[in-house]
Amino acid sequence: MNRIALLASGSGSNVENIFNYFNVRKTLDFPLVLSNNEHAYVHERAQKMGIPSYFFTKNEFAEAKLVLDLLQKYAIDGIVLAGFMLKISQPLLDAFPNKIINIHPALLPKYGGKGMYGHHVHEAVKNAGETETGITIHYINENYDEGNIIFQAKCPVLLTDTPEDIAAKVHELEYRYYPEIIEQVFG
Repeated sequence: MNRIALLASGSGSNVENIFNYFNVRKTLDFPLVLSNNEHAYVHERAQKMGIPSYFFTKNEFAEAKLVLDLLQKYAIDGIVLAGFMLKISQPLLDAFPNKIINIHPALLPKYGGKGMYGHHVHEAVKNAGETETGITIHYINENYDEGNIIFQAKCPVLLTDTPEDIAAKVHELEYRYYPEIIEQVFG
């Protein structure tokens, strides 16, 4: 069974959703969570789920030696980003070629790139008058949100939708599809 590391920077709702999905399916193992935010709520979620979580600084992720040592210790086969807000460093890309995936809250290539995450994306979608948005699950490369696309799912954007309404629709897509695509990629 492949062993997958989860990386998150925030509350960890996607981490919990992924863990719960695979806790039932038992097709992949998620033995640890890594974060660049020492105070992120994902650490509490991980503890409640019985998963060890680790904090590394931005510089430690950039140079990646300590991170790679830990991933090797846990015999990690792939990496799933679930709200991770740092660019993945070249040493991690080299160690896990085509084995790091991310979910983005828009239909790439639209609304991607540095600074385009969370509410920034949903506000941009609303302000542009888009009639649809969605999620993109993609491989990670050396550029923000430019890796090969694995999967996209769409939802409508109504004239009356606020950025918060858009975020809720996008979160539904994330929770529904991300675990399934993770299973297809790594299972």
